[in-house]
This record gives sequence, C-alpha cells and structure tokens, in this order.
Amino acid sequence: MQKKFPVDDVVVPLRDALLSAGCAILEAPPGAGKSTRVPLRLLDHFGADQGRILMLEPRRVAARSVATFMASHLGEPVGQTVGYRTRTDTRVSAATRLEVVTEGVLTRMALSDPELQGISLVIFDEFHERSLNADLGLALVSEIREAFRPDLGLLVMSATLDCGPLVTLLNAPVIRSEGRSFPVDVMYRPPAPRQDWRDHCVQKICSVAGDAQVVLVFLPGRADIRRVARGLSESGLSLPIAELHGGLPLAQQQQVLDSARNGDALIVLTTNVAETSLTIEGVTHVIDSGLAREPVYDPARHRSRLVTRRISEASARQRSGRAGRLGPGCCVRLWPESEVMASHQKPEIARVALDQLVLDLARWGCREPQQMHWLEAPPLPAWQSAVARLRDGGALDRQGGLTDHGAAIASLGVEPALAMLILAGREQGLPVAAARVAALLSERDILNGQGVDLRSRLQALESHPDRHRLLLAEAQRLLPGKPPRDSNDWRDCLGGLLARVYPRQVARLRQGQGNRYQMMDGPGVQLPPGDSLAGTQWLLILDTDGQPRDARIRLAMPLEESDLQSVMAQHGQWHEQIGWDSERQRVTGWRQHRLGAIVLQNQPMESLSAEQQIQGLLEGLRGDGLRLLPWSDSCRQWQARVTKLAAVDESAWPDVSDAALLENLERWLAPFLAGMRTLQDLKRVAVHEALNLLLTADQHKRLQRCMPEAIVIPTGRRVQLDYRGDTVVLAVKLQELFGLTQLPPIAEGKLTISAHLLTPAGRPAAITDNLERFWRENYQAVRKDLRGRYPKHPWPEDPLAAEATVLTKRRLNAGQ
Repeated sequence: MQKKFPVDDVVVPLRDALLSAGCAILEAPPGAGKSTRVPLRLLDHFGADQGRILMLEPRRVAARSVATFMASHLGEPVGQTVGYRTRTDTRVSAATRLEVVTEGVLTRMALSDPELQGISLVIFDEFHERSLNADLGLALVSEIREAFRPDLGLLVMSATLDCGPLVTLLNAPVIRSEGRSFPVDVMYRPPAPRQDWRDHCVQKICSVAGDAQVVLVFLPGRADIRRVARGLSESGLSLPIAELHGGLPLAQQQQVLDSARNGDALIVLTTNVAETSLTIEGVTHVIDSGLAREPVYDPARHRSRLVTRRISEASARQRSGRAGRLGPGCCVRLWPESEVMASHQKPEIARVALDQLVLDLARWGCREPQQMHWLEAPPLPAWQSAVARLRDGGALDRQGGLTDHGAAIASLGVEPALAMLILAGREQGLPVAAARVAALLSERDILNGQGVDLRSRLQALESHPDRHRLLLAEAQRLLPGKPPRDSNDWRDCLGGLLARVYPRQVARLRQGQGNRYQMMDGPGVQLPPGDSLAGTQWLLILDTDGQPRDARIRLAMPLEESDLQSVMAQHGQWHEQIGWDSERQRVTGWRQHRLGAIVLQNQPMESLSAEQQIQGLLEGLRGDGLRLLPWSDSCRQWQARVTKLAAVDESAWPDVSDAALLENLERWLAPFLAGMRTLQDLKRVAVHEALNLLLTADQHKRLQRCMPEAIVIPTGRRVQLDYRGDTVVLAVKLQELFGLTQLPPIAEGKLTISAHLLTPAGRPAAITDNLERFWRENYQAVRKDLRGRYPKHPWPEDPLAAEATVLTKRRLNAGQ
C-alpha cells in the first residue's frame, strides 16, 4: 500500500488555486511531504503538452536528493521524467517533465530566455530560507508573469514563514497542510566554561549513540565536521560515521542517504543542508551545535564572507523536528536554555554584498532596485556600494548598463569579484595563479593559523597537491578548455594583478605602527600579533575576521611600490585640504596626494582664495565652537529674546540656539568673514549685525515690540531686561518702583516680567512677578528688615503713595 503523506490532503485545493489564481502559497511543516509529493502529484494535473515544471531548491545536495527520490518513486533513473540541474551537474533529457534546479539556475534561465518558454509552473521550495537567489528569482518570475507570461504558474512552498508580506506581493491564496511528527524531548547541555564546544559535542554524541538508530549532528562547517569525526574515531565509538555537506560528490551523498534509508545505525555529521528539504530516514536523535555558517558582507574586503553565527529559533525548531519523524525522539542543544535567539534568520538580501544581484539585474535591463517587485527590497547603501565596485571593475558603464566586460564576468558563473580576477589573470599571463587564488578565496583557509601571507598558500598548492585535491579541482574548473599554463611567474606579477583588480583593498602601514594598516577606502585593519608580514609597507587585503572596526587580517598579499603603478595612475588624486589649525589659530591649507583615504604626500599651500579662507574659518568654528567669536552681552540677550518669543509666538521664527547657529554658519556669518584668516581677525566680527541677517524686517519690528531690550521705570531711568534665564528679569532697587502697581506685559501678554527687587546696596531683597500683591502682602515684612539695615533711606508705610527714588532721606529733604 502506498504511503500517505499529510500534504496529500491539500493537493486538490492547491491545484484548484493554481488553476484559478495562477499562483499559490503552500505552508507545510517539515515531514508533510511537500518537497517530494506535491511536484509529483501536480504532474498529474499539468499535462506534458503544457510544459515542464521547474522546482527550485536552495542547495545542490537537496536538489540532487529530491530529484533522485522522486525518480525512484516513479521507478525510473534520475534524468527521465524527473531530472535535476545545478551549476556543476546536470541530469535531464528530452523526456524530463519535472526539473529540480538550484535557485541560481533559474536566474540564468530567465536571463537567457525572459519568457521561460516550455515552463508551465515554477515552484519555490523551502522559501523560508530567504536566500538572495530565491528573492531575485521570485522578483524575476513575478515580472515575467506580469510582462510576458500571465499563464506561467507560480507556487511558493515554505515550512516556517510569515506569509502576510508574500500574500500582499503575489495576491495569492494560502493553502496550509498539517505536519506529521512525534514529540521530541529537547535538552539543553552547554559546554563547560573554557571547554571546546566540539569536544563537548563528541561527548554528547557518545552519550546517546547506544540508544539511537541515526544520530543527526548539526555542525557549522566542514572543518568542524572533520574535528568532531576525528574526536569520535579517537573515542572508540563503534557506530559508522558519515559526513554530509554540499561539497561531497553526489555518489557519496547518496550513499549516506541510502545507508539511513536501509535502517543502518549511523552517525551523520552534517551542515545545515539537512535542516529542511533533505530527508534523512531513521533519525531518532539530534545533536544541535546551534551554529551555522552564513554569508555576511565584509566591508574590509568588499565581498561577502562566511561567518559562524548562532541560528534562529525557527532553525532550531526545524533541526529538533528531524528527531520526531518516526516516533518520539530526542534533541540535545549545545547552548543554554536562557540564551535569547532571533525568532527568524535575517534574509540574505539584507546582509550580504549585492554585486551578483546588481550584475544579474543589469543583464535583465534593471538599473535601479525600485524597478522590480521585491518581497524585501535590497538596502540602498549596499546596492550603491555594489554599483561602485562593478563600475570600478569595468562591468558597468556610468549609466549602470552592462558592458562587454560585464557580460564576460557574468558568463563565468562565479561571484563578480572572483570573475574579475580570473579574466584579468588570463589577460596578464597568470590564468592558473588567478584561478587558484579565486579557489582559495572561495574555500576555508588551507593553512589556518599559519600566518596570513597568500604566497604560502600558493606554495602549498604547488608543493603538496595531494593534500589539496579538492581545491585544485575547483581551480581547474575555473580554467577555460584545455588546461593553460602561466606565461609569467606569479611570484613576480601576482601582486600587481591583484592590486589592479582590487584597488579598494590596497592598504598602507600606518606611520609608527608595526601591524596596523589604513585601507584605501577607509577602514582600518591589523595583522595578528607576530605575523611575518608585520612592518610590510603595502598589503592587498583579501580576507579579514569581518569586524567593522580594526578588523583582523586573515589573508593578504604583500605589495611592492612597482605593483601599485597602475593603481596610482588610475586612482591617485591631488586634493586641496583646507582647515583650521587650533594651535596656530589660523586657517591653513595643504595639497594632498591621496589614494582614497591613504595620504601619500602633503604640501602646504602658500596662498588661499577668499572662499578657501572662509571655508577654513567655518571649519574652525564647527570644531572649536562659537567661543571663537566676540560674543557681547547684547548678542546673548538677542539670542535669548528670539528663543523666548519663538516658544510662545505662532509665527515662524528661526532656531538661534548655538547648535543651530553652527549648522547654518554659511547663512548668517559667512558674509562677514571676507578677508579674515586668523583668530585675531575673528575677534573683529560684528556678531550682532550678522545675527540680524537671520530675521526679516517684519520680525525685527515684532521682536522690538514684543520683547523690548529695556523698559522705563517710575524714576525715569531706562533699565535693561535680562532674557537669559528661565524668566525675563528686571533687576532694580525696590525704592525705584514706589507707586508702580504692575510691570508692563511682554510678548503681547504671553510672558511676564519677574522683578528682582534690590536693597540700596544692590543685594537681593525680594522677587515678584505681581507688584500689586507684593506691596499689599509682603512689603511690610521687607520694610521692617530694610529699615533696620538702611535707616538713611526712606521706607514709607504706603509705597503706592510714595515717590519712586534712589536718594536717601537727607538728600530728599535737601531737595525740597
């Protein structure tokens, strides 16, 4: 009897959705059978005359495995009804109706045939992984359906995905299938402090091996797989150990899957290739390191690099679910339960270099990211950075269009940065060396921990080819036709070649430093302590640890001055640098010969133009502040008057805070700096006159009317108001306000004046903003105190009936 899968129950509604809407979204958890059952069942509903079904898988090993499984289900060898196509391997024929391809293959097919003739349905499997190629493929298919092929079917299948944005983008119905799984006992067993997690992993594998059928161990990369395999061998464990990763030949991958399917007890050490679409039978126990190697953009080498990082909660659930396919299972997680993890992995389009994406879309005819329909648009800074690199490499013209050189780069099927190196190597008589460097940059370091010099790696490939067969085979794949030979010695010419191809990665030793370098485009990098290249004047940085600041160099090529000739000719420029010398307190200028951020030579400028002098003065003010200007009390009072009025007035007033003034120096101050160059010159600036430029004529009148600089008090004296504090202050001797019941309002009554009443000696006696109440309620107490301290001055019982004065009683009497 044929085995039934949960997804079988939704095939009919899925078919109906595809026929009616033309597209659909299938949400089905791991174990539901979506990757192998749905495509085969849909073959029954899409006749041979309608065209092939194309199904995309995120990885080569999954594409081969899924295609092989479906072919065996039909009782056929792969390549008949069901075939597959990857970058390095193809099994299809004229009879193939269902073709499983890796995601990058769809991009190449669409670029070659924008109508995808002969294809009736495109299926995106495991879309929740959100690879860059999947996002690009979806954008291309969406445009193809809109512009050329409204009849082209589209099915997106996912195990864990928030379908809301996808539904909005595609306007597609969602079909959901229940999974089939058994409970999994999840245990958290982190390593002890200072214990290598891989040694801890070996211990946990050994602890469960006696009770397990297949133990599936998730590790981040090949080096970790080899390390754990060696530890298991040394432990004396009798169970066979198998490795499974994308770099294995198909026959070895299939052998692992067949062993598990046959019910053999087995330990499978795998990367995240086994996390989703790749089915391994018989798994009862999962050991999860919680780590994966993901591509992340490295600004110090202008490419994406693989970085070991913590997985997301969604990935952890997928991995543990592998133990619950046959019955109750067990998952051991090698991290603390208290650790907070991201709910989902950030999509590749948001975290990797976009050079390949920009190049592919240039071939498509798209020069701006907003021209496409994206589930998540590429970040604009990353897009612009990729465009700049491709222009530097001659792949794009100034308008962003594809050049002939760009087409040649695209035809190689490797990332653009490596393709540029390979093509340049062929032109410069170093095809083999260039291909080997490209292979070295694509794989893990073959001499990890043995210095960073690229030359030692190339020498190792020559001296010990048997140890590095896989890497040499990859290099050979990048060579055209019959294996060529280098006409030049890489030891003499490789530095110049690399500098021409990757000029932005040129770095020079910082002055007075032994291992710290300045890169051409800005970032600082450093050599590991004690490295043999320490003190080398020039380096070409090929790999770092990915840190955004002071990244540690992992791979570099030393350069001679002669290697930099073409770089200097193309990128070296003279710049005039105008600035403020805080020590000399004057504007200074230099002519700098620069290679990007690297200053090669400084020459002082003897004479500066009027514009340059003003520019230098403004830079000095921005750096040292407005204190360089001759601020008077009236200027600060003006600033406070405008600020207070702006806070209560409905009219639009300029921001005159120090911060705002510094931001707008060109508007109000620059016209008053003509002919000035030194701090002494700045002391002659008419600041008040300059500030007035910020107000219109009507605002000047309104400021004078609403916020007067001074008021006339009963003695006839004109007294300045102080606007600089929290309140507007009138500071006068108490006796000068005899007879006055209220102070004049300001800001059209929206603000009041606070009277600071002083003693005859000018010391504070009282503060009030309501004179009438002060005379009525507080004056007698103040009078009693002041009569004793200042008996020579008049202190009338009725201050409102008295004459305002500053005179003593004797002088008052003398004047009568």
